[in-house]
Amino acid sequence: MAELSKTYEPKQVEEKWYRKWMEDGLFHGDSARGGEPYCIVIPPPNVTGILHMGHALNNCIQDALTRVARMQGKNTVWVPGTDHAGIATQNVVERAIKKEGLTRDDLGREKFLERVWEWKEQYGGTIINQLKKLGSSCDWERERFTMDEGLSDAVLEIFCRLYDKGLIYRGHYIINWCPRCQTALADEESEHIEVEGALYHLRYAVKGEKHKLVVATTRPETMLGDTAVAVNPRDERYKHLVGKTVVLPIVNREIPIVADDYVDPEFGTGLVKVTPAHDPNDFEMGLRHGLSQINVMTDTGIMNEHAGPYAGMDRFECRKQLMEDLKAGGLVEKVDKHMHAVGHCYRCDTVVEPRLSPQWFVKMKPLARPAIEAVNDGRIKFVPERWNNTYMNWMENIRDWCISRQIWWGHRIPVFYCDACNHEWASKAAPAACPECGSADIRQDEDVLDTWFSSWLWPFSVFGWPQENNDLEFYYPTRTLVTASEIIFFWVARMIMSGMEVMGDIPFDTVYIHGTVRDDQGRKMSKSLGNSIDPLDIIEKYSSDALRFSLLMLTATGQDVYISDEKFELGRNFGTKIWNAARFMEMHSVGFDVKDLAFDKANLTPDDQHLLAKLNEAIASVNDNLSRYRFNDATLALYDFFWHSYCDWYLEYAKPVLYKGSPEQKRHTLQVMHFAFSSAMRLLHPFMPFQTEELWHGMGYNHDCESIMVAPWPEQAVVSGIDPSIVKYVDGKHDLVRVGRILRAEYNLAFKQEATFHVRPATDEYAGQIEADGESIMAALKADRLGVDVNFSPKGAMPSGISALGTIYMSIEGLVDVEAEIKKLSAELDEVNGHLANVKKKLENPSFVNKAPREVVALQEKRQEELVEKGEKLRKMIETLRS
Repeated sequence: MAELSKTYEPKQVEEKWYRKWMEDGLFHGDSARGGEPYCIVIPPPNVTGILHMGHALNNCIQDALTRVARMQGKNTVWVPGTDHAGIATQNVVERAIKKEGLTRDDLGREKFLERVWEWKEQYGGTIINQLKKLGSSCDWERERFTMDEGLSDAVLEIFCRLYDKGLIYRGHYIINWCPRCQTALADEESEHIEVEGALYHLRYAVKGEKHKLVVATTRPETMLGDTAVAVNPRDERYKHLVGKTVVLPIVNREIPIVADDYVDPEFGTGLVKVTPAHDPNDFEMGLRHGLSQINVMTDTGIMNEHAGPYAGMDRFECRKQLMEDLKAGGLVEKVDKHMHAVGHCYRCDTVVEPRLSPQWFVKMKPLARPAIEAVNDGRIKFVPERWNNTYMNWMENIRDWCISRQIWWGHRIPVFYCDACNHEWASKAAPAACPECGSADIRQDEDVLDTWFSSWLWPFSVFGWPQENNDLEFYYPTRTLVTASEIIFFWVARMIMSGMEVMGDIPFDTVYIHGTVRDDQGRKMSKSLGNSIDPLDIIEKYSSDALRFSLLMLTATGQDVYISDEKFELGRNFGTKIWNAARFMEMHSVGFDVKDLAFDKANLTPDDQHLLAKLNEAIASVNDNLSRYRFNDATLALYDFFWHSYCDWYLEYAKPVLYKGSPEQKRHTLQVMHFAFSSAMRLLHPFMPFQTEELWHGMGYNHDCESIMVAPWPEQAVVSGIDPSIVKYVDGKHDLVRVGRILRAEYNLAFKQEATFHVRPATDEYAGQIEADGESIMAALKADRLGVDVNFSPKGAMPSGISALGTIYMSIEGLVDVEAEIKKLSAELDEVNGHLANVKKKLENPSFVNKAPREVVALQEKRQEELVEKGEKLRKMIETLRS
């Protein structure tokens, strides 16, 4: 047994053990070993990312599950990696070269991509190193990157397969366009935010008539691209107008009035402007009526030549000037404030512009059907279950996925065009000539694929697909996917679809959706609010284990996690408590052989039995709660066992034996102590890996298993034959001591002051048990004498309290300066009565009761109850002292 340092030194311990685990290859799984596989694939963080609290929570959960499986003897693999993050990474590098006075166009595609790869090599490993600081036991030998050679091959393979099946096509449709990033976005990448805008009611003149029609729009600048006005065919107000023409203000273009069922006659005036190039619904309407499509903006959000006098203006600048011009011409009916959801780019927050553009799409409905069935029939379950509905609603109404992006960093679309014969085909390898006509006049599509098009293959591409190999066969499907709700659509649903399409099997059996990390005011962590807490700062201040344990103890299943810097003290203090307990044991274990923990069950004391029963309960609770992803309850069970059952109670009761007992008694007690402590260490390891490994070695428990990482996981009760009635008695004894300590506190007895206690047990059996346990109870109560009598009745007033075993009395004779104590308590009572009078006055005031918020009134009512109770208690204590 090595000597433990006086205080736990997390920094050197964490560096030492992580290095040792890596050197010994303890994180690595090998399919050749066989056994039961357990595999988790990490949600790959962006290569641009740095560790934030959301990452920390996500990876603490994954690591806990992985470490448990490893200790259970499963063939465990947690596959790490990073995502190339197309738009985000390109933006970072473009900002970097901008400082050099350059743009990507100045460099050209090839040189720009060289710069991106250089940036990735220099900075791309930041978040990986931070995950290691967290203690993540990933199989780093298997680390992948979504643009490494193998994953790139997988992307090309799936694209060509889906293209050849007719599931990938190019179409001219309305897409979400980011003018800042200058690329298309998938529907899920356009984040809709409620904003207060305006609803503009504009007047359009009917050709040849004096009256004007009023149409409403939230984006008046798009009216410059209007090609019709639509009415509902059953709207009697406007039937006579169908087929007529209106004159578009400013540009004076004549456009038809059409009838279409899409128009809601109850909304606004029942008249709708139709802009097929700038609205998805108008686009569909335009196809039905053969309307022209007029795009009035460039890809940077600048008005183009079709915008007439506003050409060259920014879209919002155009809106302002256009409205001034329309007002000047008497063409504005009114402008109303209007709350509506506006799409914003998920990367740069720019307002998204619906825009007509040629893009590549995946047909999703054929892929969705098997993925819907996989959740419907229970092969995949969501935890919490409520996310099933979210998944189903999206899948059943799924739209085709826009997969092309107008950037350079990413997997280039493997489609080629022959300019000689107009042939188009998909190919994994760059062809030298057209397969149809043999011409060398060929070119590749300029666009790249959406980042998610590579990560949707993650559960099988990380194991070498499309190549067949033992790893892929052994580790797929994976087990639990741990992720956040915001990427159910981006990633989770698409992985299920690709897994069913490519592998013919589910990619994982459970999707655990954890909550969002928020500050203690309930706000989401963000730089703009200044409320972000850096996990690395917490690790530096408190330790990695403190961060992990505190986060998990705050994580109720699927609920948001509310944190503040101070909440991490919980994990730090818990670790300190355990460390001090270990040092206490070490101090008394000189000459003790920790290899021999086979205690004699016949000699188990009530306290021994109680401790072992609580250990059994902790094992059962941790296993049950982990199976239900209740990490807060699992960690709470461990906290209660260590802090209360082990440290507060058992160590205290053991002290008389350790200090004064016979060698045999001491040896027996140490056997029980070390047996319970080493078992609980194994339970705690997945949550606090560094400190448990340090104690595993420091306490000498590594004689069978060199690392606690591979020590057997406690699956079930470790000790049988515990007498439940004895456990119940010891619970009662704890309550008896608790009540006795309250009596000491009420009369302000100093820690070293000994008092005489008397117990009137509720039963004769309790009387015998208390007498047999007298020495340990006296030690816990700091008592000089403990009387036990089922018929005890004090001769005069004596402070007392009722416990589970009976009534306990404390004699204060000679311990308290009665007059001084009465004076002090009387002053306290006067203060309480004063506060009580103020509260009563408030509650008797109808104006306060009727006008104040209900929660404020309830607070005062509760305060009144507390003051009444405290006053009665003080009066009783004064009466006791006087008598």
